[in-house]
Amino acid sequence: MLCVFFASCKENAKSELAQSQKAETEAQDTVRDAASEQSEGKDSTIVMKHQITKEMAFEGVNHYCHKSYDWSVAKENPSIMYVEMGEETETEYQVNFRSYTGAFVYFHVDKATGKTRMVEHVPSLNITEEAGSFDLLEYLK
Repeated sequence: MLCVFFASCKENAKSELAQSQKAETEAQDTVRDAASEQSEGKDSTIVMKHQITKEMAFEGVNHYCHKSYDWSVAKENPSIMYVEMGEETETEYQVNFRSYTGAFVYFHVDKATGKTRMVEHVPSLNITEEAGSFDLLEYLK
C-alpha cells in the first residue's frame, strides 16, 4: 500500500513539475515577444513615455543654459540674456538662447528621443557652426 502511495505522489510531483516548467516557458516566451515588439517600436506605451513636449524642451534647455553659461552679467540687464521657444517641426522643437555677447545658440530638440543638437550663430562675424549635443532628459527635474 505504501508503495502505491509513494508511486502516486511521485507521479503527481512529476506532473506538477512539468506544468511548472511549461508555465515558465510560456512566461519567457511572453517576455521575449514583448521585448521584440519593443525593439521594433510596436509598444506604444514605451514610445509615449519618452515623448518630449514643448514645455519639457524649454525646461531642459533652460536648465542646461543656466548650468553652462555665466548669467551673472545679466543681473543688471536681464534682457541681454534669455531663452525662448523657436520654431517647431514634426520631429523637433527649436529653443533659442541669446548670450550677452550677442551670439545665439539654437537648440534642436528631437521630440522622440530628447537628443538635443546645438548650433551656434555669431551675427557680428556671420559665423554659424555645430556646437555639440546632449541628452535633454538629463536636464529635466
